[in-house]
Amino acid sequence: MRKLIASMNMTLDGYCNHTAMVVTDEFMEHYNEQMQDTGAIIYGRITYQLMEEYWPLLVKTPGDNKPANDFAVLMDNVPKLVFSRTLKNVTWKSATLTHGDLYEEVLKLKQQPGKDLFVGSPSLIAQLMQYDLIDEYRLAIHPVVLGSGLVLFKNIEHRVGLRLVKTKTFSSGVVVVYYERRDGSGK
Repeated sequence: MRKLIASMNMTLDGYCNHTAMVVTDEFMEHYNEQMQDTGAIIYGRITYQLMEEYWPLLVKTPGDNKPANDFAVLMDNVPKLVFSRTLKNVTWKSATLTHGDLYEEVLKLKQQPGKDLFVGSPSLIAQLMQYDLIDEYRLAIHPVVLGSGLVLFKNIEHRVGLRLVKTKTFSSGVVVVYYERRDGSGK
C-alpha cells in the first residue's frame, strides 16, 4: 500500500501563503529530491490553478535558476489528480480532473502499487485528516510570522497523534519536520 503524505510550506505561526516562503536553491533541491519519489500529487482547485499558472510556463521558458527549472520539469511530468466541483477541465498535460468522492478515490490510489502519493492543498489535507488517510506529514516551517492568512489545520474534529521521525534544517532557517501517525485510531 502506498503512503499518503501531506506536504505543505507554512509560516512559523501556521499560515499557508506561498508568497511568504523562503525559497533558496538548497530548498528547491530538497523538493527536487522529493518529487523524484512522487507517484502522484493530489490537489484541490485553488492550489492546482496556482501551480498550473507557473510551472508549465517555466518548462517552456526556463529561467536562470537551475533548481527551479529542474523542479518545473519534474512537476510537469508527475501525475496530478485534481478534485474540484467547479472546474470543467484541466489543461496541464499530466493532470486529471475528478468530481469523484475524495475518500473513495484516494483510498483506491493508496491501494495501488507504485511510489507514494502527496497531497498539497490545505483544504484537502484537512479533509483527508478527517478520513484518517494521511500516513505522514512533511511540513516546511519557514522563519516568517504573518499574523493572519490561510490556516492549514482548520476544522479538525479529532485529535491526531503523531510521532516525529526526522527533521531537516536549511541554512535559510527553514526546518522541515517529518511526522508519522502513531496509529489509525485518531487518538
